[in-house]
Amino acid sequence: MGNFLAGKVVAVTGAGRGIGRAVALACAAEGARVVVNDYGVTVDGEGPTGEVAAAVAKEIEAAGGEAVAVTDDISTMAGGQRIADTALARYGRIDGAVCVAGILRERMLFNMTEEEWDPVIATHLKGTFTVFRAASAAMRRQRSGTLIGFTSGSHQGSVAQANYASAKGGVISLVRSAALGLHKYGVTANCVAPVARTRMSVKVPMELTEIGEPEDVAALVVYLLSDRARAEGITGQVYTVAGPKIAVWAQPRELRAAYAEGGWSPEKIADLLPGTVGTDPMPLLDRLQAMVKAAEAGDRPNA
Repeated sequence: MGNFLAGKVVAVTGAGRGIGRAVALACAAEGARVVVNDYGVTVDGEGPTGEVAAAVAKEIEAAGGEAVAVTDDISTMAGGQRIADTALARYGRIDGAVCVAGILRERMLFNMTEEEWDPVIATHLKGTFTVFRAASAAMRRQRSGTLIGFTSGSHQGSVAQANYASAKGGVISLVRSAALGLHKYGVTANCVAPVARTRMSVKVPMELTEIGEPEDVAALVVYLLSDRARAEGITGQVYTVAGPKIAVWAQPRELRAAYAEGGWSPEKIADLLPGTVGTDPMPLLDRLQAMVKAAEAGDRPNA
């Protein structure tokens, strides 16, 4: 047992499998008491069972740690509140909330149904909100705490996962909003974009040349939850962790601007926008042709 998170209480959603489980175990190994949340559904959000959360809580206890399982659906307000309430009732505080839970329902945009859109947005984006909302209320009273959302490189856009990409982009904006709104209360918020071998990553239609294990991601999360990260003032950031690599994403900012006297007309825009304002190249567009060729050859291109 380490002491990087000694005395802290951390709640982790999606903690029954994959990255969430690795995060829960790593937090416990570093001295945290852990609220293990998992609704226990399949990758596409079906067949809930409470067994997976209970198994991880028992695993933590068997290793000498403290944990409690919560099987609520975090896409509901009551589910998010139950996680914070459980932490407060069992341990008297909540120092960290880590939202890993997620599902996939792949479909091209022009074929995507409401039933494929809504649950993905609800689990990833609303599920992060419900937990953040409940946890931040307690953290505000404590004048301390850390919120961690999980995003993905897919927030740049996705060929066949517009629902997932939209949710993950929303999580980034939610995290940045939390960082701004909670700063004066001593609460930090950051985002992690993992690249790791999980049951969800096998659905990526490309061979990932930079990829690690769930434990790599867990190490970064433990650091972001720690007093050392808080002392450095780390908040409002998005980090990728892929095996041996950790990278930080740029903050949104304007690149170039043009001004018109007397207002804009379509003609003025046509004259100025292409050469003066220009565009910001979209890296993922460069990969589409490789994906098409790979699909034709029955192969998976490298990313």
